[in-house]
Amino acid sequence: MKKKRTLVTPQSVIKKRRQQVLLRQEYMMLILRAIFFILAIYIFFTKILCFVRVEGTQMFPALKDGDLTLCYSLPQQYRSNDIIVYEQNGQNHFGRIISVGGNDVNIDGSGDVKINGISEGGEIVYSTYKKGSISYPYHVPQDSVFVLGDYRKETKDSRSYGAIAKTQIKGKVLTILRRRGL
Repeated sequence: MKKKRTLVTPQSVIKKRRQQVLLRQEYMMLILRAIFFILAIYIFFTKILCFVRVEGTQMFPALKDGDLTLCYSLPQQYRSNDIIVYEQNGQNHFGRIISVGGNDVNIDGSGDVKINGISEGGEIVYSTYKKGSISYPYHVPQDSVFVLGDYRKETKDSRSYGAIAKTQIKGKVLTILRRRGL
């Protein structure tokens, strides 16, 4: 049996090269889409949302040692009772906003916290006592917040550092994703 010869015509060469070029273009588009997707995920989870692991008992019982939190990182208006993560002395700390800029905070010897003369409400189990070198009543500067940990006996917070500037805030806690063991 004789083998059939295929004729190589200029049209068949052009068609084959065109298919190769189209295939390369499709691969390049796939690679570009993958790079764009990875970049979008990276930006989303570093500039908009962040994950922060809780270390210590500063926010016990709301947050426990080992919890993983999802935080919203874009600048925003903060309100009393928001739980935030902020950076102080190169470390992440969690705290509950007690007062925003422009208000007066007073911590007296009875363990009571007053904001503009009104006792702080809430379900805080532990009494709050003076700590550090801050004198009360303390006026919270604009663009700052006054933060206290929930486990007030064993935490460093605004009683130790003073008001926390909004530029130090890394994010507002949205949810707890996982408990202990990470």
